[in-house]
Formats: sequence, structure tokens, C-alpha cells
Amino acid sequence: MPWRTSSARPPPARKIPNIPNGLDEQMTPSAVPPAVVRVERLIPAPPGQVYRAWLDPDLLARWMAPGSLTMARAEVEEWPGGSYRIWQEESGRDAGGFEAELLELVPHERLVFRWGFVGPERTDGPVFDSQLTITFSPDPAGGTLLTLVHEHLGELAAAMPGVAENVGPGWEAALAKLAAALAPVA
Repeated sequence: MPWRTSSARPPPARKIPNIPNGLDEQMTPSAVPPAVVRVERLIPAPPGQVYRAWLDPDLLARWMAPGSLTMARAEVEEWPGGSYRIWQEESGRDAGGFEAELLELVPHERLVFRWGFVGPERTDGPVFDSQLTITFSPDPAGGTLLTLVHEHLGELAAAMPGVAENVGPGWEAALAKLAAALAPVA
């Protein structure tokens, strides 16, 4: 429908204080981008609501872009094998986004994607595939413990280390926007 279209907790992902222009920060030559990014975040909404925020284009528009990026458009085909496409902009210019495929949907519990990073050329340019798994666990206080595991990032790291270095900080920033978007209004 286009246009509507482990029990031990690891340390939190490293944060970069400001991502001024999306995901293209420069790395130092000695830095090695991670092959796996894991982020946990408490979201102040029940699991069903957080799950829907990953699939509803209107909700995605409120949070699926880190830093100064905005989400310009989303297409979500909500079934296994369905496409999941996100277009991002910065200052009104195409900044690329994601060409993904929904591999698994377990309502209110888990989403698994084949996640492709793309530049402004979309599929005419290189696509760097990875796997993104999101789990939603009820928190005793009524919220959701969201666990994001983004793996198989080696190809992206080899081709675009500056982008790969910012996958963790990018997810941290996007999930902060998600938490704010779903926070109860006082």
C-alpha cells in the first residue's frame, strides 16, 4: 500500500553528540566501524503502539530520521516479503534512505528486515544490505523495552566507513525521536 504505505544487557551504543548533516561524519583513520550495532531503549508506550510506529507511514514520518534529516516519504507493504522503503531529505534535498524487505512480522513482539542503505540514486547506486531485528518487550511500568540489533554491516563498513560508524548514533537519535513521538501528552 504505497504512500499509506540475550538476557545480559550490553553497554549502550557509543554516542556522537551532534550529527549535523545526517550520517556522513568523518572517522579517524584508526577507527573501525562496528559489524553489529545493538541499542536498547525504553519507550513510554505499550508494545503494540511501538510496533505500529514501525509500520504506519504517518507515524514513521514523525521519527524515522536522525539528526537534521527528515523523512520525506514511506512505503510499507505489511507482510513477509513486503517492501519497506524510506526516503530521507536534508534541507529539501534527497539524502537517500532505505530499501528494505520485511522478513518477519510477529505483531507487538518482533520485526525482522533485510535492510538496505541507499544514497540519493536509490537502486541505481550501490545498496548495502544488512539485517535489522527489532524486539518489543513489555516493561513493568507500562512502556516497552525496544531492542534493536543491526548486523551484517561489514559490506557497508568496507565501502563507506563514515556511514557505518554512524549507524549506532543514527539509531540512538531516531529512537530518541520515537520515544518523544510516543510519549504521553501531559
